Formats: sequence, structure tokens, C-alpha cells
Amino acid sequence: MNDELKSSASSQETRFSAEVAAKAARKLRVQRHAKQGVWFGLGMFGLIGWSVAVPTILGAMLGLWWDKRHPGAHSWTLALLVAGLVVGCANAWHWIAQEDKAMHDDSEDDDE
Repeated sequence: MNDELKSSASSQETRFSAEVAAKAARKLRVQRHAKQGVWFGLGMFGLIGWSVAVPTILGAMLGLWWDKRHPGAHSWTLALLVAGLVVGCANAWHWIAQEDKAMHDDSEDDDE
């Protein structure tokens, strides 16, 4: 019975020390990447905003030009505005996925 208590206490100490080591490694990783704080987040926010805004505006401008040159029953302005918005959202999704992958790759490299 005494051996079971010792092994149980030993396994609890091992789990506790592993948790402490993981938290310490996480804190060190955050300290190393502290320069990617608020300004990095605002820059990424701006980048994503422009990646949606520019194709949307270009689509609207192209649609206006097309409607002036070739008037018809359907509005090319609206169609190309929506197409620009879709392209911009896909572009933003790409940027976010790329940054998310980079963050996860960094955390996996730091864990090793």
C-alpha cells in the first residue's frame, strides 16, 4: 500500500513539474515575441482592411467605367463591386491563415 502512495505522489509531482515547465516556456516565448504587441496587431488589422478595401474599390470603379461605356439592363457596378469584395475577403482569409500558420509553427518550434 505504501508503494502505491509513493508512485501516485511521484506521478503527481511529474505532472506538476511538466505543467510548470510548460507555463514557464510559454512565458519565455511571449517575452521573446513581446515586440509583436499592439503595433503588430494594428498593422495586421490595417493590412487586412486594405486587402479587402482595394479590390472592392477597384471593382466598383471598373463597374462604373463599364456602365458608362456600355449601358445595359444589368448594373456592372454592383456586380464588380461584389466580385471585388469576394476577392478582397479571399485575400484577407489568405493573410489570416498565413499568420495563423506562422504562429502555430513558432509555438511548435519553441515546444521542441
